[in-house]
Amino acid sequence: MQNPNLSRRRFLTTAATGAATLLAPQWLSAAENESDARITQLLSKIISVDMHNHVYPAGTEPHPWHDPNHVEPPPDNLFIADEIRRSGLSAVCASFVLDFAQNDKPGDARTNYLSWLTAIDAQLAAGHMRRALNLKDLQIAQAQGQPTIVQTVEGAQFIEGQLDRIAEVYSRGLRHLQLLHMKDDLVSPLGDVITAPAHLGGLSPFGAEVIKECNRLGILVDLAHASPETVQGAIKISTRPILYSHTGLDSRTGKDPKFAAMIKPHLISKENAKVIADSGGVIGVWTKLADSPKEYVENIKAMVDAIGIDHVGIGTDSDLLSSRVGQGTKRSWPSIKTGFFFAVAGEMFTQGFASGEISKIAGGNFCRIFDKATANHA
Repeated sequence: MQNPNLSRRRFLTTAATGAATLLAPQWLSAAENESDARITQLLSKIISVDMHNHVYPAGTEPHPWHDPNHVEPPPDNLFIADEIRRSGLSAVCASFVLDFAQNDKPGDARTNYLSWLTAIDAQLAAGHMRRALNLKDLQIAQAQGQPTIVQTVEGAQFIEGQLDRIAEVYSRGLRHLQLLHMKDDLVSPLGDVITAPAHLGGLSPFGAEVIKECNRLGILVDLAHASPETVQGAIKISTRPILYSHTGLDSRTGKDPKFAAMIKPHLISKENAKVIADSGGVIGVWTKLADSPKEYVENIKAMVDAIGIDHVGIGTDSDLLSSRVGQGTKRSWPSIKTGFFFAVAGEMFTQGFASGEISKIAGGNFCRIFDKATANHA
């Protein structure tokens, strides 16, 4: 994958390609919600974070369904900050699906991830943005009304048995590392995933070393896609709370039988969710099982009922800022006239959540474990 040649105002999406996405950038801005004082007052005070969102500058999308010969010219007047602001969020954990890139031989995954970080560097510079490296950075950005990102990656195949590569990407701003996705590291696998037959006995010995290095440096460990055995092994090793950034309860598979069958292997049981919560961790509820804000908030409520209000967050697993829409599912909320989190917060009020509870789910719980992971580090 080559570093894209990004001009100052090249961005990530167009209104045409955004029409099908759950977090469509053409949704109306915050001004549409000013009639509901509870929403605007709340969102002006809290830090709201999507704990798992895919961000691909033009030319860097790694999805196997991406057509490299199809180029959509990005608009000249959009920035990452604009799209986050329109969503109603304070920040997104910006992720790259590393094992969907072309990693044919050792070294490719590292090259691909560093290339993507360079593309994000250019986008942040163009939008006069900085990464949030710790809780203080998130707080400052919120106080200044400036959206920000927490740098992450989905799948740690770039490590390839070399722990010093974690420090390398830490120096580039990584503060949230999702160890696993669909494919093993070509050199040193880290652990079993939930969607494939187990072959490592859970967390591998090298996976344990990676977690220890993340703890040492100050990187939040994300176990999304990990098998229950891998999660249990990670909890025993980690000295900081872990994140499981995006999933849903396996008791709530949605209305579409075909989609339910496809998504079922990615879901978590109540019992396994409680293991994470009991360790102090946080689980993100994704949007893939909901066709409306109402259904999404019902899924959030189900997770809260299962593991407690202090252990639930938002992890959409969507492409808020990408020219690729819908993550292949083409699921959308066509009736929505506002940005994503404006709609969700309003529905949470409707379903009986108090302001303090919304604040925890929106980002307070994430901020707590992010602070514990990154405290006392640069």
